[in-house]
Amino acid sequence: MAAFLTLSASAAVILLVIRGGFCVDIIGGYEIAPHSRPFMALIVGKYGKSICGGALIKENWVLTAAHCDVKGGKVILGAHSLKAKEKERQIFQIAKQIPYPCYCSSCKENDLMLLQLQKRARLNKAVKVIPLPTSGDDPKPGTTCTVAGWGQTHNHQKKFSNTLREVNITVINRQICNDNNHYKNNPVITDNMICAGSKNGGKDSCFGDSGGPLRCDNVMRGITSFGKTDKCGSVDGPGVYTRLTNQYLHWIRKTIRGA
Repeated sequence: MAAFLTLSASAAVILLVIRGGFCVDIIGGYEIAPHSRPFMALIVGKYGKSICGGALIKENWVLTAAHCDVKGGKVILGAHSLKAKEKERQIFQIAKQIPYPCYCSSCKENDLMLLQLQKRARLNKAVKVIPLPTSGDDPKPGTTCTVAGWGQTHNHQKKFSNTLREVNITVINRQICNDNNHYKNNPVITDNMICAGSKNGGKDSCFGDSGGPLRCDNVMRGITSFGKTDKCGSVDGPGVYTRLTNQYLHWIRKTIRGA
């Protein structure tokens, strides 16, 4: 899975993190046991195609990326397969979409959004809430994290995974991510972002994985945001994730409180 692009309706340049080379299998990932990540939300467009992932943080609230175009879409909880009919599925209309104030599509800053569902989800083994972190700790370089999604499994084929997959990636120092061998400060990888991938490449999130949660030591620390177009899993284009800072956590809690 590689970092996710700005899903504009045009299916080509999106702000997802995609790196170079021949990438197969969620870019170095693996299929997980069905419904073993019950907090995962699948966001589909008005024509039923997968566009983004997300995380259920309250019975009627999903956290995703601001660049995801969810207009006219739906949220599916309890899904494992994109195609199979699953009795665990719960499907919801989106009542409100609330992007973080001052989201910057060009600089990729503040790339997070809350979706309020029209109804509350029924919590069970296949559908559960993921706790928000108690503080906005910044994962140290070298920390192992995981990211999951139904995104693209190959750089050069617009083909999404039929089942939910996950990959282990490692946090990379921001200074390295900003150097001339990586993003060249275009855009600048700020303290509000987490850069993560693999030293040798081959492990990443990709187009379609945007909005999914980044978990480090089993704690949600980020949201899949962007990467280099058509370079999922490459050494020079590790995925970038919106970091759940104290400022963002305060906004999330304030927005969903009592709703």
